[in-house]
Amino acid sequence: MDALDVSRWQFGITTVYHFILVPLTIGLAPMVAIMQTVWVVTGKQQWLRATKFFGKLLLINFALGVATGIVQEFQFGMNWSEYSRFVGDVFGGPLALEGLVAFFLESTFLGLWIFGWDRLPKKVHLMTIWMVAIGVNASAWFIIAANSWMQHPVGAQWNEEKQRPELKSLWDVMTNSTTLAAFPHTIAGAFLTAGTFVAAIGCWWMVRNMRRAKKLREDVPVGAPVGDGSSVAVADDPEPSMNGKTADQLEHDAKTLYRPVTRLALWIMIISGVALAITGDQQAKLMFKQQPMKMASAESLCTTETGAGFSILAIGTQNNCESVTHLIEIPGMLSFLADNDFNSTLQGVEELQAEHVANFGPGNYKPNLFVTYWAFRAMIGWALGSAALALLGLWLMRRGRIPDSKKFATFAIWMIPTPFLANSSGWIFTEMGRQPWMVAPNPSSQGDTNGLENIHLTVQEGVSQHSGYQVLVTLIIFTLLYGGLGVIWFTLIRKYTREGPAPADSGPPIDGPDGPETDDRPESDEPKQLSFAY
Repeated sequence: MDALDVSRWQFGITTVYHFILVPLTIGLAPMVAIMQTVWVVTGKQQWLRATKFFGKLLLINFALGVATGIVQEFQFGMNWSEYSRFVGDVFGGPLALEGLVAFFLESTFLGLWIFGWDRLPKKVHLMTIWMVAIGVNASAWFIIAANSWMQHPVGAQWNEEKQRPELKSLWDVMTNSTTLAAFPHTIAGAFLTAGTFVAAIGCWWMVRNMRRAKKLREDVPVGAPVGDGSSVAVADDPEPSMNGKTADQLEHDAKTLYRPVTRLALWIMIISGVALAITGDQQAKLMFKQQPMKMASAESLCTTETGAGFSILAIGTQNNCESVTHLIEIPGMLSFLADNDFNSTLQGVEELQAEHVANFGPGNYKPNLFVTYWAFRAMIGWALGSAALALLGLWLMRRGRIPDSKKFATFAIWMIPTPFLANSSGWIFTEMGRQPWMVAPNPSSQGDTNGLENIHLTVQEGVSQHSGYQVLVTLIIFTLLYGGLGVIWFTLIRKYTREGPAPADSGPPIDGPDGPETDDRPESDEPKQLSFAY
């Protein structure tokens, strides 16, 4: 059993598990901060309820993200010790900053936000959640900077004696052109994920409230008061937050809580979707220059072509490039995406392979074309699910409408996984397309006085010298452990999503920006207490 293959499987599985959680935290933290800001500015308690509801889901996701992320750095030393020895002087800098600056920042202020509701002034407390939002995005910057150095090494110099790179300019590492392209694309993907998550939950609750309100009115006995006086509790309702709600209260929540929150999320999805397209185009153009083999593989472009077409669907034995048939393609589009020129010439996989052999010696320098090709299309295809939800949701809620279609609510819930799958597919494409390199050679390094042409490392050279069976044991353990954590994450998210926000009438008067809030909500005989427990 080959330790290299098992180590790659282990790192891939744990990374995909971890990256399911990361984009949601990156995007949801700023969204919760926006909700709380609206409450502070307007004094409307509906936004406070939304803040605490989605804040609870953020905390669950953050906690599981930390648990799954800790293992990642340990793997560098355990399974990839030769890689760690080779790049430690450079790669360790961004990782250390991520822990010492970003993670401590977000963790400290997250604690203040959780426990500071009744202890901190309102505006100071608002500042804590914004610091969390800044922290999680700063964390993303440092991690992407570290990964981008592996994609395109800069800011280092070659130590001939130690036969490894050393850090020369941290600024160059942090402002790597690859980082500047990858970061906004990743953040846009995170906002699309969080927007879809919030919008789908908001849609589900909005439709549920409208349908339940309609049912309550239909269940009122003949001659019973209807309207503000209708108060019909459904005894077998499994949702505690729905018990005792009048039809008017349900519709009030749908109109003043779920509809505004959902529209906010839908517009964030539209903006982030546009940003994804723009930043993705910029990143692809850069990758055609920095990693042409990756982009040729993404299109199964086996031979050099002038006016290369963009492949929508290809079949055949892609990995050996012998019988690839592009069934559907847009003529000249790939050349345009690469160079803004429909007639530009792009190198194919076979020509690039011959160049790599000439530059780096015998070996197979082609990534897995099948995985690279379909991961790229999966990334784009899954993202269309969020686009469909955003456009449909905004259309159904136009001009003050409040949808009550159960099919719409079901569709919204089913769209939640799509941005998660798109993000995971994007990272699989990014990493698989780089193979067999762990540190890809910088194509502009020839003649560099710092010896950048020597800075490259294959996965075969970076793996630890372990027995494959030893790594297999940890692979099985981590897969089962992460699977268990995944079940816990899903169970908690589902439980608190179905539980819903705290009732509108469960709290002491909440001070607005100019004093006690004026609330026109229907009166209730239930005790007024504000609950936000973790």
